[in-house]
Amino acid sequence: MKESYVDIIKIRRMVFAEVARLAYEDVDLNHLEDSTYYLLPGERAIYRENIFRERAVIGERLRMALGMDVRSAGDMGPMHEGFDKIDINERVYEPPLVNVISFACEACPTKTVKVTNTCRKCLAHPCENQCPVNAITIEKTAAVIDQEKCIKCGKCIEACPYSAIIKYDRPCASVCGVNAIGSDELGRAKIDHDKCVSCGRCISECPFGAIADKSQIYQLIKAIKSGKEIYAIIAPSFVGQFGALTKPDQVIEGIKKLGIKDVVEVSLGADITTINEAKEYLEKVPDERPFMGTSCCSAWSFMVRKLFPKEYQYISDSSSPMIYTAQYVKQDHPNAQVVFIGPCISKKLEALEEKVAGYVDFVITFEELMGMFIAKDIEISDLEVDKNIQDASTSGRGYAISGGVADAVTSVAKELEPDREIKTECAQGLHECVKMMKLAKAGKKNGYLLEGMACNGGCIGGPGTLTSINRVRKDVTKFSEQSPYQTPFHNEKLNNLDK
Repeated sequence: MKESYVDIIKIRRMVFAEVARLAYEDVDLNHLEDSTYYLLPGERAIYRENIFRERAVIGERLRMALGMDVRSAGDMGPMHEGFDKIDINERVYEPPLVNVISFACEACPTKTVKVTNTCRKCLAHPCENQCPVNAITIEKTAAVIDQEKCIKCGKCIEACPYSAIIKYDRPCASVCGVNAIGSDELGRAKIDHDKCVSCGRCISECPFGAIADKSQIYQLIKAIKSGKEIYAIIAPSFVGQFGALTKPDQVIEGIKKLGIKDVVEVSLGADITTINEAKEYLEKVPDERPFMGTSCCSAWSFMVRKLFPKEYQYISDSSSPMIYTAQYVKQDHPNAQVVFIGPCISKKLEALEEKVAGYVDFVITFEELMGMFIAKDIEISDLEVDKNIQDASTSGRGYAISGGVADAVTSVAKELEPDREIKTECAQGLHECVKMMKLAKAGKKNGYLLEGMACNGGCIGGPGTLTSINRVRKDVTKFSEQSPYQTPFHNEKLNNLDK
């Protein structure tokens, strides 16, 4: 999406920027409809078949970015309806987090194997011969697949010498590793929220921009403007997100210009997680636990909790880097409020959990942060900085990339017990995470440290990111190597922390 879904990125960015502007300028939300005309002026549609549908869709995006519920075409009312519940200076959340804007959905076809017009009705009939359920017949002009019989095994696709048979699926459903996306009565995408873990992959992959999540930027800005002491903690994947010419320290300076007191790297919390998970693994695997899963990715953790409830006890007891970093801030500033800034949507749910809610007050993504920069007309690459951020070790900063957590934990465990053999396996994307857990459940991963990342590439591929994985991977690696601390044990900032 980051490379090619340019129009959808533009729409999301202008919605977040508009919501930030509404908050900063104290605009009366009773006139929220005016924003749809401001964002989509005139009578000519740009993205859809008519301007009325475009404005209706962007109106629901605005409502969700304000924290309000999405509506169907059958229950539309004034756009500002319910705004009194969200027009406050503290976190607002009404489930569900991820929603389909139903009248923006184009009811893409579900998983299907289809014969195209490239079919030559060849004499050998390899597709028919390979079909295990006799779903293919050769008719007058081409092969025909009986969709009621077809099991989508793909054997006909492999057998066809002309590549005349294709398999396709609706993009949102194809990337959902927990099979949470079905269809409503009109064939449009519908999320089963009992299954959904809010990884956000469907948001990134929908080519019609029909899926979105609720935001907290409006309430965050209200909190800043009210004079509350706000500290930001920023995920290690922030490096490289805000332009090729932008340095990490300029991003930190830009966040401060939004009215935030100070910024701490979440990689610092990653250092704490690394030490605790290394000790936990050495102490409990395999005597008390057959294997141990890492705690870093909340969507992976939610997936295990929902699909593998008996195995959930084997996810690390250690808190995630977000939690440890927030605790670090509140240890010195007990009255402060903390906003987590990262690539992840599921962190918005993690921050609501009982053991976390007292430490993390807001969660926003890099996309939402960019909207705030735009609203305040802050050009980050032009900012001057007087000091470099040095909160975390090389391994802590490496958490942003798939495999980084396992590498960090293994490295520390080896320092503690050099002779100990530590087997690791890493899965990226929930489809692969589910496969890994099935093997673990079957007893085939005993003794392993298992790292699960819901997003391909790890956190650098999260739904709230701004740029391509390959470029960010290089930037994160370079920034990691610049740390003054090689391992968490060298991180001087952890000396006085109550872990």
